[in-house]
Amino acid sequence: MRTIGVLMMAYGGPNNLDEVEPYLADIRHGRPTPPELLEEITERYRQIGGRSPILELTTAQAKGVERALNAAAPEGVTYRTYVGMRHWRPYIDEVVPRMLADDVDAIAAIVMAPHYSRMSVGAYLGKLNKALVERGATVPVIPVESWKDEPAFIEAIARRIEAALARFPEEARADVPLLFTAHSLPARILESGDPYPQELQASVELVVERLQPKHWRWAFQSQGATAEPWLGPSVEETLEELAEQGFQNLLFVPIGFVCDHVEVLYDVDIEHRQQAEELGIRLERIDMLNDDPGLVEAVASAVSRAVMQPAAGD
Repeated sequence: MRTIGVLMMAYGGPNNLDEVEPYLADIRHGRPTPPELLEEITERYRQIGGRSPILELTTAQAKGVERALNAAAPEGVTYRTYVGMRHWRPYIDEVVPRMLADDVDAIAAIVMAPHYSRMSVGAYLGKLNKALVERGATVPVIPVESWKDEPAFIEAIARRIEAALARFPEEARADVPLLFTAHSLPARILESGDPYPQELQASVELVVERLQPKHWRWAFQSQGATAEPWLGPSVEETLEELAEQGFQNLLFVPIGFVCDHVEVLYDVDIEHRQQAEELGIRLERIDMLNDDPGLVEAVASAVSRAVMQPAAGD
């Protein structure tokens, strides 16, 4: 029997307001958080319920993926999923000892972000490799770096869009623009040829091909609080342009995210919706995939294909 440990990794988030400060300290590599920034971030979490739902949602995704993988696994192969967070508990390096104790034969590592960037997905894989090296472990790692074009992922997003468009008056739906968004990253990633923008573009083009919307745009959201340039265009400037063009309705499609967390529940639902209202635009958002069967199928498919792919030279 071959046991494959599937490490499903996500960013992490505080489980209560008291955890906001140490959570930010982890993100900032131990540097103290300025009081005004701590107050601002704490208030954001307060407004979305006082905590991040990312751990429970990733855990639900993991349970679904484990069921899907084992249902389709060939004889002699068993999958077991684990959840590890990059910036909060359970940390990736806290989960690795459990996987080793369970004597997994290989670790399939996948980040709950479909689009590869060395700065994001690459950092998760780096933490996993560091944890293994520190323990002298030789268990092979099977990285799933990108799952941007998994058919089940694209179809699940398309279904969410169709369902959300139904909230608008029937006579207006065909003219509602779709605004696809993802987390911005520092613009310096482009200097090294990082594929992040192209990864995102690939997903968007597949959804657009599937739905053929009359109007659609692309923008980056949730830029960091640093002075350096970040990838654009930003959502803020895009909303202004749409208002100038006379659009009164808008459907937000955060295609770079797969579950509810602060960048969606606060950045989109509160901050961007407020700006849209001030501009005379009705902003609706698709429901996030969370543990939707399509999301589960997409992740399971990506993992299974990576695990079963013959090694070079075989």
